[in-house]
Amino acid sequence: MKKQPLPYLMYRSLWYALDLLFPPLCGGCDKLGSRWCADCQRSVITLSGIVCDVCGLPQDVAGVCDACRADRPHFRALRAWAVFDTSLQRALHKLKYKRDISMGDALAAQMTDFAQGLNWRADILVPIPLGKQRLKERGYNQVGMIAKPLAMALNMQYAPRGLTRCKETRSQVGLSKRERKENINGAFQAWKGVSGKNVIVFDDVSTTGSTLSSSADALLSAGAKEVYALTVARALPHHGLKHA
Repeated sequence: MKKQPLPYLMYRSLWYALDLLFPPLCGGCDKLGSRWCADCQRSVITLSGIVCDVCGLPQDVAGVCDACRADRPHFRALRAWAVFDTSLQRALHKLKYKRDISMGDALAAQMTDFAQGLNWRADILVPIPLGKQRLKERGYNQVGMIAKPLAMALNMQYAPRGLTRCKETRSQVGLSKRERKENINGAFQAWKGVSGKNVIVFDDVSTTGSTLSSSADALLSAGAKEVYALTVARALPHHGLKHA
């Protein structure tokens, strides 16, 4: 692990202090004493092995998969830290639906080594934004709660307003790949500050990659040099895939 930047160490110290004052429950199993216990950390299935150079889905041979050759996404590469399953799925749902924002720091800490190992030369990390109505209902963007400490750990500029939604979209859950692409098409507008920069666009879970591709298109249209896509987890069953 690389030496951690001082602002990130200070940020983590604040969470450690809160943990001492208010002993947390594990996001994966509700065990008292840790936000992300050792057992749940060990249960995470990381995405290793051969993956498509572009979309990051597991495959048998190196290179670009048939789907990406036929319809290449706008991002240069998409990578996910782990499989959207078991304790990780519960932890993400706790952050997203049960207002446990402490899970953002806990998950960012776990995937920092993976993100550093990608060796992407990026300048700015941009979270996928919520629509205005959903943000009003939830009160925070769960993606940003992970993206902010991750950007600090990677010593990158964090741009929470690097993308905005210029149209409200319905939930992507239950939609086919074609429906997801149509639903999210033209949904984003990018900040002009990304011009000339290499950008990582970040989301909590990727399924088909349609949201990330649409956001990458907006960033490139605003002048970004390269756009990479990074997520905490990848939903493999949607593609008929399982991870060994």
